[in-house]
Amino acid sequence: MSHLQQQEVNEAASVEIRPIPEEHFPDTLNLWSFAFQMTYTPEDIERRKLDMRDYELLGAYVEDRLAAAMNILDLKTWIQGKAFDMGGIASVATWPEYRRGGLVKRLLDNALHSMRDKGQTVSFLHPFQFGFYRRFGWETYAEYKTYEIPTALMPKLSPQPGRIVRSSPDAGLLNPLYEAYASRYNGSLVRSEKWWKDRIFGRRQGEIAVYYDEAGQPGGYVHYQVKDRVCTVHELVALHHGARLALWRFLADHDSMIDKLKLNAPADDRLPFLLDNPRIKQELVPYFMARIVDVSGFLEKYPFVSGVEDCVRLEINDAQAAWNNGTFLLKIDESGTAKVETGGPETGEHPVLSCDIQTLTAMMLSYQRPAFLHEIGRLQGQEDALDALERLIPCRQTYLPDFF
Repeated sequence: MSHLQQQEVNEAASVEIRPIPEEHFPDTLNLWSFAFQMTYTPEDIERRKLDMRDYELLGAYVEDRLAAAMNILDLKTWIQGKAFDMGGIASVATWPEYRRGGLVKRLLDNALHSMRDKGQTVSFLHPFQFGFYRRFGWETYAEYKTYEIPTALMPKLSPQPGRIVRSSPDAGLLNPLYEAYASRYNGSLVRSEKWWKDRIFGRRQGEIAVYYDEAGQPGGYVHYQVKDRVCTVHELVALHHGARLALWRFLADHDSMIDKLKLNAPADDRLPFLLDNPRIKQELVPYFMARIVDVSGFLEKYPFVSGVEDCVRLEINDAQAAWNNGTFLLKIDESGTAKVETGGPETGEHPVLSCDIQTLTAMMLSYQRPAFLHEIGRLQGQEDALDALERLIPCRQTYLPDFF
């Protein structure tokens, strides 16, 4: 059957998008097992069924058979130092015989309505293909840098003030350190206690070591595993340079046990500059995508640069979410808080910029700056409006150390 014939069959069939009931959890797990090439033990199945009770599961049913499924996670993310409600799209899967029939589009349409109703003004997902999800309004927002460092090239540091203490998996100890670190970036998760238990401690094996300064205050931690003479650093959090030096000194002291160290870091990480020989293996990896779900709600919560009152008119094109498709007048006060007025004339006394929802998302998360987006034709409008956005949108690195 050709793709066109398959699409015609799917369009002709009776399709319904609805929540997946508990009695269909086994069907959902069968679909996920096939789509993501995962093998579930009986214990895994029972554990996942319990977890699925807390999920918002959407299913596409064709002739009352589960053909595609999606999970919407209820999460929060840091944006410009402020916690935003975020809908995490995960576990999107379709049986092969129903693919290319528009089922994922219909699931995403329903997900956008659901997220908006819940006040989730932004959404993240990990794409199997970036171009596919761009069609529905998502855009790349985060990448990370990978390092592979031979033992001989690891930092050579003298002993640092303070001490390193090995720790048990303790979210109460680690989360304040993580939160102080993650809130410095756009797009990192606000981790719940359950997230720590299930996603961090439950899925990342190895050791945890915490750095305490000379006053006895914790200043960072490293979560890592040594196996087959490779040290894999799951997460390294340092709140200041002294903590960073102490944690790297600690990792370097594993030199007799390992041949190399592997680490993921924010895209702007400067570790190579600290090495005697910076010629280590590095790679920049495109990672997650984001989408503004509700333009008005997002912009009214967004902390713009404070100090000066300003007004900018935005014309947004959003083919998937009609409530975002139109004109938005931003009136930003001296505190950096925006009041958003929708509709009205598309021209007037206020400078105008126009773009699609993907461009707006990349710009507001500070993944790309307005001047660059204007240069490449993704952002159109007047120079004074462009200058205003350059001034009003804070510069902040994007980073996501988690996965879903």
